[in-house]
Amino acid sequence: MYLRLCTANQPPVQFLRSSPAIHEARKRRLAIQHGPSSTGKTTLCNPLAAQLGLSKEVYITEVARTVMRVHGFTRHDVAKLEMQRAIMEAQLARDACARTSAAKAAGPGVILSDRSAVDAVVYAALNDAEDGGTRAQTLIASPQFQEALTEYRQSYFILLHPIATWLVDDGIRSLDTECLREFRDKLSQLGIPFIELGGSCRWLEERMAAVRRYAMV
Repeated sequence: MYLRLCTANQPPVQFLRSSPAIHEARKRRLAIQHGPSSTGKTTLCNPLAAQLGLSKEVYITEVARTVMRVHGFTRHDVAKLEMQRAIMEAQLARDACARTSAAKAAGPGVILSDRSAVDAVVYAALNDAEDGGTRAQTLIASPQFQEALTEYRQSYFILLHPIATWLVDDGIRSLDTECLREFRDKLSQLGIPFIELGGSCRWLEERMAAVRRYAMV
């Protein structure tokens, strides 16, 4: 989620694990990667977008859900490389359009997204055992992803933890909470700075304050 926010004096909240590059990331644009299903991605992004007055051109949301509906995929297709490639390409295309819009628009040039192309890599990796571990690497090696990786490394990601009571089966979400470890591993392996926001910070006001605090811009 590419974002520029005002700093606010708020009570500190508990954060879990920060990558070594976090302090360098604060000097750059802010990006937030919101992890597995039911971690409150949309719940957090919508009010942030409203607060910043972002247009739909620079607020990217529900890309994976849209791809699944358009192409007829379900959560039972998560293991298919075809589905993850389609999601990755759609996300990267929206990222590119948003960067163009932000560069042309007056104002702070903010881009906000509730996920990144790393999501597709993570879900491909979770199913890599079925074909010897090549799915995630196939996505990572694509020229589109490699180009985006430079941008992601200059951004700031926050990985939200799943909240058990938020898990709702709507037929589309993946309810597997075990993918949090894979998000950590892939963000680290790809050299993307990130911090983790744990379950002790579950209320919207707390999470908004935490984002503003760590943005420091």
